[in-house]
Amino acid sequence: MTSDPIDVLVIGSGPAGMAAAIQAKTSGSDRVLLVERAEELGGLLSQCIHNGFGLIYFNEDMTGPEYGQRFVEKVMDSKIEVLLETMVLRLTPDRKVTLCNRDGVETLNPKSVVLAMGCRERTRESIVIPGYRPAGIFTAGTAQRWVNIEGYLPGKEIVILGSGDVGMIMARRLTLEGARVKAVVEILPYIGGLIRNEVQCLYDFNIPVLVEHTVVNIHGTQRVSGVTVARVDQNRNPISGTEKSIDCDTLLLSVGLIPENELSFMAGVNLDPITGGPILNERMETNLPGIFAAGNCVHVNDLVDNVTLEGEKAGQSAAEHASGKASPKMGITLEAGGNVRYVIPQMITGQREVAIRLRVKEPEKDVILKVGELMTKRLKVVKPSEMLHLILSEKHLKRIKKGTAQLVVNCQKEG
Repeated sequence: MTSDPIDVLVIGSGPAGMAAAIQAKTSGSDRVLLVERAEELGGLLSQCIHNGFGLIYFNEDMTGPEYGQRFVEKVMDSKIEVLLETMVLRLTPDRKVTLCNRDGVETLNPKSVVLAMGCRERTRESIVIPGYRPAGIFTAGTAQRWVNIEGYLPGKEIVILGSGDVGMIMARRLTLEGARVKAVVEILPYIGGLIRNEVQCLYDFNIPVLVEHTVVNIHGTQRVSGVTVARVDQNRNPISGTEKSIDCDTLLLSVGLIPENELSFMAGVNLDPITGGPILNERMETNLPGIFAAGNCVHVNDLVDNVTLEGEKAGQSAAEHASGKASPKMGITLEAGGNVRYVIPQMITGQREVAIRLRVKEPEKDVILKVGELMTKRLKVVKPSEMLHLILSEKHLKRIKKGTAQLVVNCQKEG
């Protein structure tokens, strides 16, 4: 690498990281460095060979590798510096970044940093399923890599715990490869992923779904031989006497994703206890000046297109900070109100248009979304799995009363 100062350093080269690096370069940063711990750019896009990518961003229906390749080519064309097989060991509050690769350990001090580390899957240990530790227990993402990249089928008779999007997509994928998916077991009273995946991956393939159930035991010592499932009560506790066994040789876990934020925590970034990601302002900036974040390390998105758009915003803001542009003063907090689980960003200036993303806690029909007294939006159906989007325009923001410190976002039943 050259000795020139780094304007923007991006950690992670998934869709958020690549978009942030490209946008930082486009916004005038002379030197942008993209750091990736894997051996190639793109994050997990290479193993997502199903379609559904790019519908918003490109107005095209693409596979994950096709979507990722568009941005890999842009990274190369933009002459962004890339460090592959490089682990970030440390990030300090004053943006010192310690890297480690086959060339050794190096500490850099960029003007801006963008966190784009993505997320990881919850494992059996995080949900505490009793039983032995036999072979045949995988996260859905691991199984996806096995089938789509490595060419291995993880099993022949499969139970999937959790109805997240990757779990549903793998239910279809494994069925197409000749395996038998004996059940998708969901602890909630509704499917946890996108409606389109519920229809296209489960119902179109007649895959049995057990809602309000969970796995209470795993059988087998050397290899999974079956699982016991049970109905749960309203507190999601198993109901005694409802147990039944399902013979299988594989259990896939699709029980949620966790934003990767060890580096954020190390640096002293304030984290939201609900999302697990950084608390941000409308510029995608954390509480630490010059440290920005985007994508699934902020909150788990439902569509990669939204991840990309967040990355672009973070990259632009990081470039502005690197050029010396002063950050606007944040004076208004966005608070999650009735039936709203979280709101991103959590802080705004109230002076310029801002895109708001949020999720509800429970499914509901015929609702009104309200941001304080600034705006309302009527929706027929809301689901926790479907991220909601609002635009607070300058017209809306002009309604903010002087001295307002907080705006509450509510999702309430119409009438």
